[in-house]
Amino acid sequence: MLSFVVVGSGYRAQFYGRIAKKHPELFRAMFLCRSQAKVDFMQEMGMQATTSLAACEQFQPDFIVVAATKKDLGEIAAVWADKGYPVAMETPAGISLAQLEALHALHEKSARITVFEQYHRYPILAAGLHELTLGRIGNPSSAYISLAHEYHAASLLRRMLDTLGEGYSMIGTRSKNTVVETDSRYGRILDGRTSVRQRDVVTICYESGKMALYDFSGLQYHSLIRSRHLIVRGDKGEWNDDHIVFLDENNNPVHKKLVPLQHPVLEVPDLLETGLTLDNDQDEYAIATMLLDMGEFIDTGKEPYPLGEALDDAYFAVFMKEALECPGKTIASKKMPW
Repeated sequence: MLSFVVVGSGYRAQFYGRIAKKHPELFRAMFLCRSQAKVDFMQEMGMQATTSLAACEQFQPDFIVVAATKKDLGEIAAVWADKGYPVAMETPAGISLAQLEALHALHEKSARITVFEQYHRYPILAAGLHELTLGRIGNPSSAYISLAHEYHAASLLRRMLDTLGEGYSMIGTRSKNTVVETDSRYGRILDGRTSVRQRDVVTICYESGKMALYDFSGLQYHSLIRSRHLIVRGDKGEWNDDHIVFLDENNNPVHKKLVPLQHPVLEVPDLLETGLTLDNDQDEYAIATMLLDMGEFIDTGKEPYPLGEALDDAYFAVFMKEALECPGKTIASKKMPW
């Protein structure tokens, strides 16, 4: 059994508590909160919580999960790493180049820090990525992703197009549109209210000649009238949402519906029929697989997600912001120390 302390008590932090409650044979968790009111709230949800650092250390955690606000993730991770604990950070690895460089320097000093980028572990996405590694569609050359924002998209694109270590350039544009709100983190919205939402469209060209089109609005995470899509094209076929089509040895097309790929220790029958409708259940599942991998990280140092990739993901997001602030201008990435 793995024990961990979660620093934070917000929406993302609560995922870890629900996972521990669902799998008490695998995990035990305690939450470090900023106020007694937060402690009371977490305890009402059936989770152990405290405001005391000493109590957290007496809990004897195997590792620390940092799930605080984005701007504070790196600093909090550094504090716990200095205490000698392995640390798992929520995404992103940082929101500025200075933060990314500081985290890289800390890691170079042998601090055991990883970042829980989990999208590639969603069962349906894991299935599609597995098909790509088998060479089903041949050499992937382009991708369209309207599925996840910024650093999550960067992680998926790297795996979809096999562009690890490549430089790239971006051209971005941002528009704003009025849309009816239908859903939220906390449930359905039925009163017909509208809001103005931004949509970012960015063209990414890699050094190898591969390209990607990023097309996303945050509304897509919680909407009943805005769907999420992806297409990855190769010379022998394409992956389209939860289907893949490829050529067999006789050059005849084979159409295949993807079957969600699951971790052998955490098989969840309810997820076996899930398509590309990504939801909290899949998010919790993906995070749970990373929590399991922390055991190997502690024993051998093998990272559940390479920190260098997490730094690249966050750099992609910082870089994308620059491209969107200079619409129509081509901006080239720079080689970073990690």
